Amino acid sequence: MEKIERLLSIIMILLRKDIVTSKEFAQIFNVSKRTILRDMEILSLSNIPIYSINGINGGYGILDEYKVDKRLFSSSDFENILTALGGLEQILINEEVEVTIKKIEAMGSPLSPKGSIQLSFYDWEGRSEIIQTLKICQESILKRRLVSFDYIDKNGTTTNRIVEPYQLHFSESSWYLKGFCLHRQRYRTFKLSRTDHLVMDENTFNPRDYLFEQEHEASYQPQLVAIKALISPSIKDQFIERYGRKSIENYSSEYFLATIYAPQNSIGFQFLAGFGTNLEIVEPNTYVEEFRAYLNKMVEKYTSKGSH
Repeated sequence: MEKIERLLSIIMILLRKDIVTSKEFAQIFNVSKRTILRDMEILSLSNIPIYSINGINGGYGILDEYKVDKRLFSSSDFENILTALGGLEQILINEEVEVTIKKIEAMGSPLSPKGSIQLSFYDWEGRSEIIQTLKICQESILKRRLVSFDYIDKNGTTTNRIVEPYQLHFSESSWYLKGFCLHRQRYRTFKLSRTDHLVMDENTFNPRDYLFEQEHEASYQPQLVAIKALISPSIKDQFIERYGRKSIENYSSEYFLATIYAPQNSIGFQFLAGFGTNLEIVEPNTYVEEFRAYLNKMVEKYTSKGSH
């Protein structure tokens, strides 16, 4: 453990407990009592209100005025915070989040329940590859530095972009960077998996009115169409998770009837095609026809005529 991490951990332990002996600290961090003494001197010089008590029941404490009033948080509150942070850690795989979790754990009661909720995410290789890109974006946002990168759109066209970064956005399984594109002179949202050679520029920028960006984003939401589809019981749970129980009604012994909203474009078609033969769209006819054309193009890729 690095020294700075040990010092932070000492503070968090003292915030949780009344008095801790140097022997206890030495055992916790696997260092000598002399090292703990030096740590306490450093913390005192840093204006952390630590005091020492001599004698058999002596040790180190921190002034009550400096402590967080834990009466504001119940054991379940601490667990809820840790659960949320734990999920964030699995998405980000960020060392800072890990340190924050340790701090919150130190503040909680040792008797508080643990592990009643567990979050799991696919350990995709791509997630670990994008960490460095996320770090560059986050640093650029904090330092108000421009970022430049090559951006590949959905048609495969590559353009070089210089962007004022404002916000990182995680949606379902993808990371996005929201910012002002100097090339387009407009606010844009960039999918990070479509960026290449992303670097932080030396040049800084003055933040614009970011409220305008939110209005811009809202105006570009795809138009959703109400559709009805017959779905098999095997995918009922997926529709409940996404659209709620009210979207599903009984239809027959083999199918449920689902009423959902989806864009009438390739994005919506791709999503619905993922359910395979477990889904059949029945209304409206215009959506059925365009979806059928989309599927026929897929089939053509695997016919003898379309194979390579």
